[in-house]
Amino acid sequence: MNILITGASSGIGRQLALDYAADGNQVVVCGRNIDALSEVQQQYPDRITCSAFDITSKSSTKEALEKVGDVDIAILCAGVCEYLDVNDFDADMFERVFKVNVFGTMNCVEALLPQFNSSAHLVIVDSLARLLPFTKAEAYGGSKAAMHYIARSLEVDLKSKGVQVQTVSPGFVKTPMTDANDFEMPMRVDVEFASRAIIKGVKKKKRDIAFPWLFSRLLKLMSILPEGIQVKLSEQMARKQSK
Repeated sequence: MNILITGASSGIGRQLALDYAADGNQVVVCGRNIDALSEVQQQYPDRITCSAFDITSKSSTKEALEKVGDVDIAILCAGVCEYLDVNDFDADMFERVFKVNVFGTMNCVEALLPQFNSSAHLVIVDSLARLLPFTKAEAYGGSKAAMHYIARSLEVDLKSKGVQVQTVSPGFVKTPMTDANDFEMPMRVDVEFASRAIIKGVKKKKRDIAFPWLFSRLLKLMSILPEGIQVKLSEQMARKQSK
């Protein structure tokens, strides 16, 4: 199969590229850092191709992805995370985070749709952070909630074209991005675990691939509670983090 992965220079995207290539697939790894992408390519030079571009540039994204050709599975992993200090409110943070996570991802979708075959998978990576009003996560969680909603709407509109739209909602995964966090990350898993869960879920055509299982179940149960209770639970977690 022909697999395309954005955000493939590190973290989950990098591990997915290696695992798909190891299984004999042709993989296009996308990201801004050509050196990091080249290191991934060197692991399977006959199966991995590099495509370096910035997803926040619509023209660059379109130009790069038009060269890819037929796509069976596109996994859109690229994303950024910033946390808000409400005492020093930064509206620009929302623009920075949404520019990559939402608008950049949609730039990729626009460029890829003409290249999907009639049984393609469009896989959009959001986050379990979308489920609850976590402290300091206004920009990040908001962007991931937007991505999940957009994906579900795309699922409706792309069904007639045969495109399977799937979402990936990870909990905490050990990556360079989460290594920068200075708070407790319960049930954090490694990228190998995350990659296996995603590949298995894509193959089984699961609509939402959420992991780790116990953590995702707990958060999903909490998310159906009355909003007032959700806020109180989040306040308790915020107080625990601040200690």
